[in-house]
Amino acid sequence: MKIAISGKGGVGKTNVSINLAVALADMGKRVMILDADLGLANIDIALGLHPEYDLSHVLRGERSLSEVVLEGPAGIRVVPASSGVQKMAELSTAEHAGLINAFSEISNDIDVLVVDTAAGISDTVISFSRAAQELVVVVCDEPASITDAYALMKVLSLQYGITRFNLLVNQAGSDKEAREIFNHLQLVTHQFLDISIHLKGHIFKDENIARGVRCQRMVSDIYPNSNASDCFKAIAKQIYDTLPKSTQ
Repeated sequence: MKIAISGKGGVGKTNVSINLAVALADMGKRVMILDADLGLANIDIALGLHPEYDLSHVLRGERSLSEVVLEGPAGIRVVPASSGVQKMAELSTAEHAGLINAFSEISNDIDVLVVDTAAGISDTVISFSRAAQELVVVVCDEPASITDAYALMKVLSLQYGITRFNLLVNQAGSDKEAREIFNHLQLVTHQFLDISIHLKGHIFKDENIARGVRCQRMVSDIYPNSNASDCFKAIAKQIYDTLPKSTQ
């Protein structure tokens, strides 16, 4: 299964992607995480990894995809992209398709591919979102975040026929706050778009997450009993339950 994690910059997409990947790996799944913010990659930094090669070397034909894969926490496999390479942020449609096909070829070797997309609605975000079986849009209680989430769903639905979206509320102050954010977006999309959105869950605002980020560790690793860790486990269990029975 390919799961694309999308949303506005600053909502915590990368942290959500990594923690969900680790939680799924802890459940026994074979998980790979792809840093699809191709020109401003940061998953390797978040995990304290030091890649010698990345996706830019694959696209130049210098390395195969398997040669750039790193091992991360809990045995997850990490595909790093490059940072500060403008060309990587300006790939052609054919290059996007080739990259996605390369991951399709290794799909038999993994149960879940978590794709941490770039922010916004660039061609790269659209390409990876369209290729995913599950699209998770991360939002928080900020007007810009909610507006951008709506814009992404609008583009994907009107121009590419995607009609099902999952919403994940990050940095939620309470269950009620997360539900209110979801209800607001559901009301607006029901009025103006022919789509369905589903609340995938929420991650509580938790200082332990920031502590983990500062020391390049997962919150579930260093604070396994924290509120945030419990939230990630609950969402990962939802994803686990939707996987084909052959992979469970």
